[in-house]
Amino acid sequence: MMQHSFFTSKQILVIDQSSKTGNDRTWCFWEKEPGIFDSIVHHKWSEINFYAQDFSSKFDITPYEYKMIRGIDFYNHVLDKAKQQSNIHFLYGNVQSLFNDLNKAVVTIDDKQITADYIFNSIIFKDETNTIKTKSTYYLLQHFKGWLVETANNIFDDRVATFMDFRVSQQHGTTFIYVLPTAANKALIEYTLFTEKLLDANEYDIALNGYLKNFLKTENYKILETEFGVIPMTNISFSQGKRNIVSIGTAGNQTKASSGFTFQFIQKHSDLIIKALVKGKDPHIKNKFLQKRFNIYDKTLLNILCNKKLGGDKIFTDLFRKNPVQRVFRFLDNETNPVEELKLLNTVSTTVFLPAAVQELFR
Repeated sequence: MMQHSFFTSKQILVIDQSSKTGNDRTWCFWEKEPGIFDSIVHHKWSEINFYAQDFSSKFDITPYEYKMIRGIDFYNHVLDKAKQQSNIHFLYGNVQSLFNDLNKAVVTIDDKQITADYIFNSIIFKDETNTIKTKSTYYLLQHFKGWLVETANNIFDDRVATFMDFRVSQQHGTTFIYVLPTAANKALIEYTLFTEKLLDANEYDIALNGYLKNFLKTENYKILETEFGVIPMTNISFSQGKRNIVSIGTAGNQTKASSGFTFQFIQKHSDLIIKALVKGKDPHIKNKFLQKRFNIYDKTLLNILCNKKLGGDKIFTDLFRKNPVQRVFRFLDNETNPVEELKLLNTVSTTVFLPAAVQELFR
């Protein structure tokens, strides 16, 4: 909105629970070209490692670059620019309800009502996830804990990121490690799982410490920062919002159900919303045929993972072992064409995927 003159005359209110002053999360994504947030990219890699029990490889991902943005840099960048705009205002508190009233939208925050032409909402209210579970409803959690560590010795190559390391125990379900080095002695290490339930708090720390000891061969390190996150991986379709309320972010179905990737999907969705508003069109972006096709793929993978028909480590290993990495990235971005998708599907277990895909297609 700040980049388009159409909104200069609009009054914009940003509502949040609290001001953003801490480095509480990290976003990683891949791009071919410089993006809107390139000036705050903390580190980027043109090579990635992939590890599994029976396969490992280093990939040159050109023309892509794998990019990292730290939460605090993102907050400072956006908020500093917003504070320079006299038409953008901030309010901190707890949102209690949203509703439409005639041709306006209303938000109740700490018992105060505010009216607007549009409300863009990123909150998932509890009643939206309390959907009746059926055989066709899948709900996994992608949960992760990360340590930013500094090691006594130079053990990292900051030119190469470990995208997925499946050599860790798979006892809980699909489990892997990211290693994102930003210096020869500094890296963000993320322990990530796709499971139905969270682990006990100490289990994440045990796993991270074990990875540093057993795979990175070091016990001499200090933890500079920690982060923890939970992302829903589900075929439950959250409401797009009605009339003057528009859902965005994960609440607007911008999290890829089969992988949890969200950051770039939010950017694409935001672009479409801005274009619609500028043209005076409905900002509720409809689900096009292309997206419906990828929804079937996502549901198929969730079907397999939730019903434990095949481990996620085996699936991703087949994809990376038998395809160019650029094709895998395009697929995870929902940007492949049907010919590429057939090639990808031919590289995974057809005896598992084909029945699951047919099942989801006819639902």
